[in-house]
Amino acid sequence: MTRTEYYDDPNAPKPNSLVVAASAVITDDQGRILLQRRRDNDLWALPGGGMNMDDSLPGCAVREVKEETGYDVEITGLIGTYTDPRHVIAYTDGEVRRQFNVCFRARILGGELTVSDESIEVRFVAPADLDALPMHHTQRLRLRHYLETRPLPYLG
Repeated sequence: MTRTEYYDDPNAPKPNSLVVAASAVITDDQGRILLQRRRDNDLWALPGGGMNMDDSLPGCAVREVKEETGYDVEITGLIGTYTDPRHVIAYTDGEVRRQFNVCFRARILGGELTVSDESIEVRFVAPADLDALPMHHTQRLRLRHYLETRPLPYLG
């Protein structure tokens, strides 16, 4: 299944679902950020995904990071909430979603870096190298907010 992301596009399909999701910014001891290159759209993104009925939002982020990167993490803070209705994600199965994403800070407790079936590549990226990666606007926004070390979470 592939996905196409739209932002502020009057020709985007109309959403038919609303998905609650969580993502996380995880860094290594050199300050590099853990990113995955998604298989479904070939773009770089933070690890994250949709919340299950038995998840909390922080628990969703922890589970998704483990599934997508192999790392066990703990949540250490909140970067922000991302609910912009201009962002629409269309899947080839017919789902067109609006996504409510909560982005957390997290730190690695253990595990081993692995590539999941959702990714082509998973690696740590230096902040100076982020601009060179193909990435959706909404991912760049979360990363920018993280790098700004904002005193309060972004609410949007």
